Amino acid sequence: MSSICLFHHNHLLIRSRNFQHDNRCFRVQSFTQIPDCSIRFRNLPKSSSRQNPSTSSPERPLEKPGFISQIDSNDDDENLDEVAPSSPSSSTSSKPFASLIQSFREKLKLDELGMEIMSIALPAALALAADPITSLVDTAFVGHLGSTELAAVGVSISIFNLVAKLFNIPLLNITTSFVAEEQAVLVKGDDDDDVSTSLSHDSMGGSKKKFLPSVSTSLALAAAFGIGETIALFFGSGSLLNTMGIPVDSPMRIPAQQFTSIRAFGAPAIVLALAAQGTFRGFKDTKTPLYAIAAGNLVNAILDPIFIFFSGLGISGAAIATVISEYLIAFILLWKLNQEVQLVTPNVDGDKIARYLKSGGLLMWRSFAVLVTMTLSTSIAAREGSIPMAAYQICLEVWLALSLLTDALALAGQAILASSYSQKNYGEARRVIDRVLKIGLISGGSLAFVLFLGFGQLSSLFTTDLQVLNIARSGTLFVAVSQPMNAIAFVLDGLYYGVLDFGYASYSMVVIGLGTCLFFLLVVPQFGLYGVWTGLFLFMTLRVVAGILRLGTKKGPWKLVYSETNKDQDQDNR
Repeated sequence: MSSICLFHHNHLLIRSRNFQHDNRCFRVQSFTQIPDCSIRFRNLPKSSSRQNPSTSSPERPLEKPGFISQIDSNDDDENLDEVAPSSPSSSTSSKPFASLIQSFREKLKLDELGMEIMSIALPAALALAADPITSLVDTAFVGHLGSTELAAVGVSISIFNLVAKLFNIPLLNITTSFVAEEQAVLVKGDDDDDVSTSLSHDSMGGSKKKFLPSVSTSLALAAAFGIGETIALFFGSGSLLNTMGIPVDSPMRIPAQQFTSIRAFGAPAIVLALAAQGTFRGFKDTKTPLYAIAAGNLVNAILDPIFIFFSGLGISGAAIATVISEYLIAFILLWKLNQEVQLVTPNVDGDKIARYLKSGGLLMWRSFAVLVTMTLSTSIAAREGSIPMAAYQICLEVWLALSLLTDALALAGQAILASSYSQKNYGEARRVIDRVLKIGLISGGSLAFVLFLGFGQLSSLFTTDLQVLNIARSGTLFVAVSQPMNAIAFVLDGLYYGVLDFGYASYSMVVIGLGTCLFFLLVVPQFGLYGVWTGLFLFMTLRVVAGILRLGTKKGPWKLVYSETNKDQDQDNR
């Protein structure tokens, strides 16, 4: 006969066990603490909310509520705590408002998920900010050559930005999602027919590299796109400048064509670097691209004065320095990537290429809708005159610059959500969606508060013209109030890409862009700049509404994420 004490909630159970015949259990509803009693009960450690039950330690199996745990009588006293009787008077009802605040703080705390989001978003924000800073450095050096050269470089940069947004950025976003999908499946060890991932042996170094079909496909498409862009920009620079309103007899024509033709040779490096960046983002690594971009931009800043002034190459020297820095960035990224992944495969996967082209085509239409909307808003603002246009440009530059911060948050949400979604960990996917949306809302609100107080001082950095400053300050309300809406809109973009919802992301943007353009054409001309700012705010608001409707209706890939069956399974796993 042996006795074993069991404790569950407020009930003490004493089991008298005869291993041959007797097995009786007596339940005592309440008990009184006995001073001389030596019975002690162990406090079980709480499991992490981020821990996957399937991978938890087998030494301590996960217990479901209501089950009675057996207390090992041989545990050391130092690991045991004496149990005191619970007092009904100690329980107090929490106030609803306090509970709401506590719940909100719990959602925003920097736990493992929060730290993962920030570890991806912060380096990405710095990398995104590096390109505008480099453009400012180039502008500063070229500006010393004269106003004509400065204007010519501005036109050429606009052409390259147009090409990048239409062709290169879609490839970057698609690569991030597809690589994150394959990487997640490889980590999980799932042998899926649709996503074939494996390890390949490197005969030279003796190490094993991952083979992800999306990486080699993305790099192959990047090389093809880059060569095509080089040919188009080099031989078609004249036609492109005519489209931009730079005629043959313009003093800007020759320097703009020189700069565009030389920079065209850097197109393959640009697209390859973006494909490599997308791969690293899919690995949730945004630090490596940051280091590569910083190194390339530093070299560009060093070479600019050497080629422009000391070598006497002028605007051509600026283009040469930029091309060298672009190839350096591509080399660093591909060199680092080659240490982890097999870059080239002799087998061409037609299905992968078709998948890339289909998704890329959808995002190209999305980018086109955004470009048309933003271009139309700028053209309407330009009709108001040079002073209102200058004020509008200040507001727009601040508005777009701050979007880099929330765009980095969207990137983090995309990479983490793609990983959870690919592993069919829908409970984790819902937590990622909830967390990045809340962080985006808080970030947007914080930016709105800072801008509302300091936009006047910030705008004075761009110009000293009092007329321009007065008009620009009148746009403070637009720039500040729109920040929360901008943040949510960009985060929703990342969530679309994370679950491969490229179709809805494209079609909804085309419809929203069409509606906003109609508003610009029919309503805005009657209200001047205030109408333009209202139209841009409407544009971002409609994007948020479209995202909320998509998540709320739970259609497409969101049906799996928010399925009630998956919710029940997630609760059981907990």
